[in-house]
Amino acid sequence: MMPAGMMPAGELTDIMVSRGNPTEPDTGFRFPAPPGASAFDRSSIQGCSFPRGRGAASGGGAADVSRLFPDAFVLSADTVVVVDDRLLGKPADRREAGRMLAMLSGREHLVHTAVCLFQGRQGRLDETCVTTRVRFRPLAHGEIAAYLRTGECDDKAGAYAAQGAGNLLIERISGSFTNVVGLPMTHTLAMLRRAGLLSVDRSGAGLYVLAGGKP
Repeated sequence: MMPAGMMPAGELTDIMVSRGNPTEPDTGFRFPAPPGASAFDRSSIQGCSFPRGRGAASGGGAADVSRLFPDAFVLSADTVVVVDDRLLGKPADRREAGRMLAMLSGREHLVHTAVCLFQGRQGRLDETCVTTRVRFRPLAHGEIAAYLRTGECDDKAGAYAAQGAGNLLIERISGSFTNVVGLPMTHTLAMLRRAGLLSVDRSGAGLYVLAGGKP
């Protein structure tokens, strides 16, 4: 499935997604995940200040995949939630997810996503970090318990999914909504266009067509 407004275009340069963030597919990108690629060890960036630490995670994931597929363009992204200078990644279990949601209740937090597009053969690197401000409405204990039962909190930074029932927890968003989902689409589209992987569709029904990449 292509993103809305995007059409395929003939012979393509390989584009792969290093799946560091399980919310990435929900944005609409359906590039293949590389078989046999090992996950980047994020323990190596613990203690790093953001955005340097997250950039290391997204860039490291792309580099890991690129070593296996040096001619492919590898798109990688990693998201964290920050409140009171504390980084909230993916909860280890529902108990920790509940603590995270209670911490976010009635407060503003920041969602940071580091995005990297890497091609190993020629050493091409394009990266950015996008920040969105999100404010939760006050949540009752029963609401938190009910949300935990939906399972959306599992494997989500900050223990919520803005593209699902988690949007009912949000009072307001300032910045990119797709960044909160896990991949800031406007910035990612700009990266793909700079790499020559995306161009405006001048004749078909789509908004963009996937192209072959710059030589």
